[in-house]
Amino acid sequence: MVTVDSFDAFLFNASRAFCSPLAVFIQIQGCLIVLVLALGWALAAYVRGREIRRMKSSMKSGNSFAFLTLDINELEHSNQANLPRVTVVMPLKGFGEHNLHNWRSQITSLYGGPLEFLFVVESTADPAYHAVKCLLADFKDAVEAKVIVAGLSTTCSQKIHNQLVGVDQMHKDTKYVLFLDDDVRLHPGSIGALTTEMEKNPDIFIQTGYPLDLPSGTLGSYCIYGYHMPCSMGFATGGKTFFLWGGCMMMHANDFRTDRHCVVSGLRDGGYSDDMTLAAIAGAHKRLITSPPVAVFPHPLATDLTFPRYWNYLRKQTFVLESYTTKVNWIMNRALFTSHCYLSWGFVSPYFMAGIHVAAALRHYLKENSLEGTVMTCTGLLLVACLAVCTVIELLSMWNLTRIEVHLCNMLSPEAPQLSLASYNWCLVFIAMLVDNFLYPLSAMRSHLSQSINWSGIRYHLKDGKICKIDRHRHLVPKITDLAGKDLLGKQGSIPKVAIISTLSRTVAQWRRPKKYNI
Repeated sequence: MVTVDSFDAFLFNASRAFCSPLAVFIQIQGCLIVLVLALGWALAAYVRGREIRRMKSSMKSGNSFAFLTLDINELEHSNQANLPRVTVVMPLKGFGEHNLHNWRSQITSLYGGPLEFLFVVESTADPAYHAVKCLLADFKDAVEAKVIVAGLSTTCSQKIHNQLVGVDQMHKDTKYVLFLDDDVRLHPGSIGALTTEMEKNPDIFIQTGYPLDLPSGTLGSYCIYGYHMPCSMGFATGGKTFFLWGGCMMMHANDFRTDRHCVVSGLRDGGYSDDMTLAAIAGAHKRLITSPPVAVFPHPLATDLTFPRYWNYLRKQTFVLESYTTKVNWIMNRALFTSHCYLSWGFVSPYFMAGIHVAAALRHYLKENSLEGTVMTCTGLLLVACLAVCTVIELLSMWNLTRIEVHLCNMLSPEAPQLSLASYNWCLVFIAMLVDNFLYPLSAMRSHLSQSINWSGIRYHLKDGKICKIDRHRHLVPKITDLAGKDLLGKQGSIPKVAIISTLSRTVAQWRRPKKYNI
């Protein structure tokens, strides 16, 4: 039986141990990790904020279309008529609460050039099939779009298979292909902004962006937000980056037609992750990846996103490090695996030690103790104070970046419901950061040992970094997906209710997608 005295002894001994040189190093290292995160978010906020200032300056100069382009002359009919054709390929899986809103934001783009949308599903039994058919029927001739049934993948992930089938059926005059996830909520000028950068710099291999998570209030949704935020600084460079997000990738269509750098065969022959595979190809051939400062997209998370669904999502994210294309790519993934695990627990450990220090200090002042205990307690509290200050700085930096990205998204989509920081619970954000960093190494180790993953009801097995076996069984299919809470089963042949599709939708679409502007 544990007595009060034995518990006190445990606390004092643990606090004393945490004042050893090695423990002090770990706690100081944790403070430095926290400060580096704060600095990274501050730099990312500067890049996003600079774009806001440019937009405001352009608006003051009389450009009421600054949310589309900073140079209003680009909206002249002569310029719009020469814009290249873009094909948007969207692999779909399931149907959820935010899909219709997201699809509408995509197909009602204000891009002035030729634009086609290819919605690619695995089969007509997918609940997304009938939902998107209803949506396109409602818009009729307002957009150039079609639904493609890709069939089952046999050599790669289903998402990659859907993407490649879409590429095979894109228009013969397409110059750029844009891959979008169905949970991406575009701004009216997003496609135009990406295309403009591709036209300015033909050396760009891939253009990408990153989501701004909108937590729904559950701990699971805040853990997703906490997972994505450290990664977001790598996309807020305003230009060149080494990171790639599969939810938004614009590439040259000819790279797929000619299989340049083996982009098609690299994806098709055992590819599991589209973004990791393409990033590896870009690195191997020293090709340029860029992320424009306006490429940040609202990403509403499911209102019922539970903790187990967050864990499933984390498992899929850590599993991508087990896939690779070359030996160099394998080494890079092992380095990412090791460094991320080390930094994650290096982030969490000081908070555990701080909890012991605080508990020991409270017990110390509630009873008579020696001078040695007082000195030890003061040392521990000094380390706690340093960590507390660093944590406040980190949360302020995180809050500031989120505030600026929310403001930027509101400016880029002036007709959409305005986003707000009011719904963010920053106590839950802090807890989610600790939970996510604690669980990441566990998830990564499990992925490494298992070499298989269940992704939306399909179990993929890896061998030498590539998919070697695909299992499909009814019992593997979850009822809903992890982030968006999309229905994966549905009822075969049923048509989901599409409440927001109406005559008003057609009117809005025609207003939002003119082919030219009379300036």
